[in-house]
Amino acid sequence: MQFKNRYGITLVGDLYQPKSLQQEHQSSAALVLGGPFGAVKEQSSGLYAQTLAERGFITLAFDSSFTGESGGDVRNVASPDIHTEDFSAAVDYIGLLPHVDRNRIGAMAICGLSGMALTAATSDSRIKAVATASMYDMSRSISRGYHDSYTLDQRHQIIDYLSQQRWNDAAQGNFATGLHEIPFDEQGQLIKSDKLLPDPLPINANPVMAAFFMYYKTTRGFHPRSINSTTAWTATTSMSFFAFPMMSQIAMIAPRPILLIAGENAHSRYYSEDIYRLAGQSKELFIVPEADHVDLYDQVEKIPFDHIEKFFKTHLI
Repeated sequence: MQFKNRYGITLVGDLYQPKSLQQEHQSSAALVLGGPFGAVKEQSSGLYAQTLAERGFITLAFDSSFTGESGGDVRNVASPDIHTEDFSAAVDYIGLLPHVDRNRIGAMAICGLSGMALTAATSDSRIKAVATASMYDMSRSISRGYHDSYTLDQRHQIIDYLSQQRWNDAAQGNFATGLHEIPFDEQGQLIKSDKLLPDPLPINANPVMAAFFMYYKTTRGFHPRSINSTTAWTATTSMSFFAFPMMSQIAMIAPRPILLIAGENAHSRYYSEDIYRLAGQSKELFIVPEADHVDLYDQVEKIPFDHIEKFFKTHLI
């Protein structure tokens, strides 16, 4: 399926419809799905879309602008603004389908695109309910580091590096790749790389890196179009996330409901907990016992699909 966002970029998605949708004039609730950040629709969002279609929803898993099969002349660049717009564009498309009740549309997102789904809902009231799994606020993560650990001096080092990288890109006439979150070594120096995940996995690798590696770099979740599986974002991608603070209007989603799902052992759990505190009424924080961040990508025995189904069937009435 192809559709355009309001910037004229063509997005590509996979549409799933329940087998029970047989009556010619029957209308159904629908969900738009995206994520994780740097993934493609054939990975986690496709699994969620297929499973929720089996449970009665019309679902659309799509590739964000500049990634996967979607358009955008510059490849593998991320924009919090445009990726947020992509969710509203998906609502445009799915809401015009003949079997969809446009008053019963929700959004579901995983990991880094969860922040964009929530941000879209702050200004698009057609999104009647939002659920997230392993939610990440990419603006906060990129500009402030894990648990907001960057010092002011480190943040200045990053924007200085990004600014100088723009000179390099301008001189070369292309866009170099690099990490979207730029770590520091023990001496406080920036660590630069042109791949998100190393190959092979280093001995005694950080457990979080190892979990991502086991999904994106093995047969479990590898996909040749996935940025996380094969390459990295453009090196200057981080600039827009320093300039665009998502979640600043999170209270605007209320009274529409939010479901925030996080693994008990997820390194990212604090993002969901913080959004839960900031959001208005009609919100729920669901902690999955003994699950980590990446478990909620594809481990169907841990993903609370029964609860997700109940949430959307309760609120998309």
